[in-house]
Amino acid sequence: MKFTASQIAAAVGGTVEGDADVAVSTFAKIEEATPEALTFLANPKYNHCIYDTQAGIVLVRRDFVPEHPVRATLVRVDDPYATLSHLLQMVDAAVNVRPTGVEQPSFVADGVELPEGAYVGAFSYIGAGVRMGRNVKIYPQAYVGAGVTIGDDTVIYPGARIYHGCRIGARCIIHAGAVIGADGFGFAPTADGSYSKIPQLGIVEIADDVEIGANTTVDRATMGRTAIGQGTKLDNLIQVGHNAEIGTNTVMAAQCGIAGSTHVGSNCMFGGQVGLAGHISVGDNVQIGAQSGIPGNVESGARIIGSPAVPFGDFARQAVYVKRLGDVFSRLSALEKEIKKQTP
Repeated sequence: MKFTASQIAAAVGGTVEGDADVAVSTFAKIEEATPEALTFLANPKYNHCIYDTQAGIVLVRRDFVPEHPVRATLVRVDDPYATLSHLLQMVDAAVNVRPTGVEQPSFVADGVELPEGAYVGAFSYIGAGVRMGRNVKIYPQAYVGAGVTIGDDTVIYPGARIYHGCRIGARCIIHAGAVIGADGFGFAPTADGSYSKIPQLGIVEIADDVEIGANTTVDRATMGRTAIGQGTKLDNLIQVGHNAEIGTNTVMAAQCGIAGSTHVGSNCMFGGQVGLAGHISVGDNVQIGAQSGIPGNVESGARIIGSPAVPFGDFARQAVYVKRLGDVFSRLSALEKEIKKQTP
């Protein structure tokens, strides 16, 4: 399947600079592209690559001014990265037709209605009282427990597990191996030193347009709900504890850990391996660098990193100080020796 620069520009509201008839059939990174590929330039750090790229078409910002001649045809748009995402979605929809129907062997409990466009893959289990919206896709070996609700156009990939009573919104993506609604980690110490399990009677509620990465776990609440807000994206291998709440349009990279009863605001960005203590509150528009440890509340708009986390500027200064410690100790040792020599 090939598309010309003029067709692409028409689809995304861009303008062509160069050969409007040049055609591409694939996507590639700017430094690896071939003449058959479309690529993009969004980060100024890669500006130098545009002069050597072999790509047939490059998406650039409308205000991009080349410093040297560019061989490729340019398509000028407001946001190259967002435009690339849009084009990838268009191609994906065209070439990856979603399956429909029920494959065998699988189990669908009596009374469960499969709406228009639904798909249940082989070896899947759909429990009693499950309610599914239109075009829900449940891939092979997935488990959907009793009383689960799933909104329109949601995709449950192979091997995902959704425990009883949980609620999944529309247009969500639950990736392979994810577990939604396993018991929260609740145990009460007893007099003999053992632990008594506290029943976890709540649910997980996931709003619309949420994506849950592979092997990520979202625990059910002890009472009430564990909640993931609309548009939030969780990477692979993330743990969300019982009764935690995450706001809208928050993104978390792999291996983050959110302890129980912690509240995270909206429009936050967490790097990989961020760990949040339990029963704390993180405000809106917070950015936390990778491998940070958060022991207490974080105010809205904060940009922090480290363990325990501090503002980005403070962390940078601390890194400089630590790097200089060896020299400082050497100078201090030399000074002590000099003082001892001069002491009667």
